[in-house]
Amino acid sequence: MDITVAIDCMGGDHGPHVTVPSAVDYLNRNPEVNIVLVGISDAIEAELESLKVKLGTRLRLHAATEVVGMDEPPALALRGKKDSSMRVAINLVKSGEAQACVSAGNTGALLATSRFVLKTIPGIDRPALAAALPTMKGHTFILDLGANIDCTPEHLLQFGVMGASLVSSIENKVSPSVGLLNIGEEDIKGNETVKQASELLQASGLNFYGNIEGDDIYKGTTDIVVCDGFVGNVTLKTSEGLAQMLATYLREEFGRNFLTKMAGVVAMPVIKAFKSRVDHRRYNGASLLGLRGIVVKSHGSADNYAFCSAINRAVDEVRGGMLRRISEQVTELSHHTKHSQQE
Repeated sequence: MDITVAIDCMGGDHGPHVTVPSAVDYLNRNPEVNIVLVGISDAIEAELESLKVKLGTRLRLHAATEVVGMDEPPALALRGKKDSSMRVAINLVKSGEAQACVSAGNTGALLATSRFVLKTIPGIDRPALAAALPTMKGHTFILDLGANIDCTPEHLLQFGVMGASLVSSIENKVSPSVGLLNIGEEDIKGNETVKQASELLQASGLNFYGNIEGDDIYKGTTDIVVCDGFVGNVTLKTSEGLAQMLATYLREEFGRNFLTKMAGVVAMPVIKAFKSRVDHRRYNGASLLGLRGIVVKSHGSADNYAFCSAINRAVDEVRGGMLRRISEQVTELSHHTKHSQQE
């Protein structure tokens, strides 16, 4: 199965200096994938020339004349830059020339443009951002991570459906477990939105575990963690900050004196293994779920390794038939709800 991915080469903190080499590296390691480099022709061609790489049937260039700035208001980007590298890459997904789009660009602009161009899957009110976080058991997927600040119980139910479809498609899990993030496990805990969402999830036919607390995320209690975008974004940024703090503490302690430096040398294999397990670059790539096309948002500061992880996430979603699974799950949920109401 040949898969074509459109890359917004101009997005992110580093633009073509990272996106183009990453795309080339990924292409060399994955012969079943084709890539379309989207952006300013001169900038992309300069990078290809420095890499001594030529365009061909598996690596194509699609020119765009505009770039969305990282701090640009989403509405301005949507209305005023119809030939931006971001917009053109998403258009390639809509037209079917590509099966997925990957961008490290402005998150707000990517959300707005993707929703405007691709529209949502029938039965899904709002797209949601989902990403993986490391746990004691491997990893878990959490959504929403900031696309929707205020959510209804129905939105949280849809997030559960989309999260289950994502995990099923990329990990081949038949019935992944879904947890609803709350301030306690008891049904009486939480605000009215969360309480009502819990009832909807229980009656949904999903493998609903129930309410989970913040520490359950890293215990790996469930495969999917559902929450609104405000809570999810705070959780994500807190996790990133904690990881940075722990890394700083380790460097400071091992560099304190000669003895600690020697201890650091002895412990280096363990330290490297630890860094690899919690390396955020392995989990780079937030999926924009609920659209009629696959869009993956890479972190703006991603390096080569991290951006390749985002491309891989997009490819896995295409290969696993994620869009079809979401549509099927939404239809199944609708039938399940009607049946429950008749009873």
